[in-house]
Amino acid sequence: MHRKLACALALSAAFTSGQALAWGNDGHRAVGAMADQLLKGTPAQAQVAALLLPGESLEKIATWADCVKGTYCGPQTPEMLAYVTANPKHSEYHYTDVPFQDAHYHDHGVGTADDDIVQTLKQAILVLQGKADAASNPHDFSQRQALILVTHLVGDIHQPLHVGAAYVAKDGSYVVPTSQAQIDGIAMFDARGGNNLLLDDAAMTAASDAVIPPAQLDARPDAKPAALKSPTKPFHSYWDSTVVDYAIRRSSTRTPQQFAQAMIAGAPAVIINTGEPLGWPYQWADASLAASKIAYAGVVAGPAYEQTSRKGDVYKVWSLTVPDNYPVPSSALARQQLTEAGYHLTALLQAIWPTPK
Repeated sequence: MHRKLACALALSAAFTSGQALAWGNDGHRAVGAMADQLLKGTPAQAQVAALLLPGESLEKIATWADCVKGTYCGPQTPEMLAYVTANPKHSEYHYTDVPFQDAHYHDHGVGTADDDIVQTLKQAILVLQGKADAASNPHDFSQRQALILVTHLVGDIHQPLHVGAAYVAKDGSYVVPTSQAQIDGIAMFDARGGNNLLLDDAAMTAASDAVIPPAQLDARPDAKPAALKSPTKPFHSYWDSTVVDYAIRRSSTRTPQQFAQAMIAGAPAVIINTGEPLGWPYQWADASLAASKIAYAGVVAGPAYEQTSRKGDVYKVWSLTVPDNYPVPSSALARQQLTEAGYHLTALLQAIWPTPK
């Protein structure tokens, strides 16, 4: 079963509908906002502006690649519809599924694919560099599409669960496949990026209430009323959105823009990419694998049990327990990964369109 289906099943089993968006809207906007600020006055900013429409910014386009998955951002534009038609596998561009215990991403390794996030980023980078040909750009990305994808996928690849995947046995123990054939759905299961690993939402909320500053929803004019919640939360969803909210709140900020400003003001230490930009997605994937080991530290899965979707599909899930203080280290890691993403997006665009010496 493909991850997209598993995600849909998990969502349909809940009491409310939603979407699985890596880093959520706020996380992606924060990454784009950091790059917007850091690129001011550079040749890269001018090149970016030339590919954007009036009123757009990196922050505003940062969620575009997720918004094309449905109508939760509003009606699909003709540009979005054309992209989806031309890219039937676009949902697969956002992740790869390397066992989180591994240290490195390798082409054609377990959990990787020709259309995964590393390969798609490479294609988009070549397009922006003006070096792409039919072989290296099989999806025929335009430069504008490449910029949109790079802005989004640099964020995605820094989300630990979008690279490091859990493979589990029926008893909930984590296992490490050495070949794709071992993931047979009998002795070894793909947890679908953590979508089939379920947290007790009430317990997580109680744990976070003890250690995370309260939200100030009145400060967000775009805040939406809380929907009826499922008793469980997919681990992937926690890392997509919940932990971003915690990171913003723990940084004494309220909006993605404020978070971006605070991170830049702190002059953060970030990993410096080495070599040619085409190799940077591999470095980001490896760093995200290291982060995924932290994300899974102390996270224990129970025995498998079955859930049934509204459509009648039966699939296996596992209940998770996490350390009592898990919101603290996870939000600290999210803050670091979001900051790395903002600075790495900036560095990539400046490497593609450098300042003359």
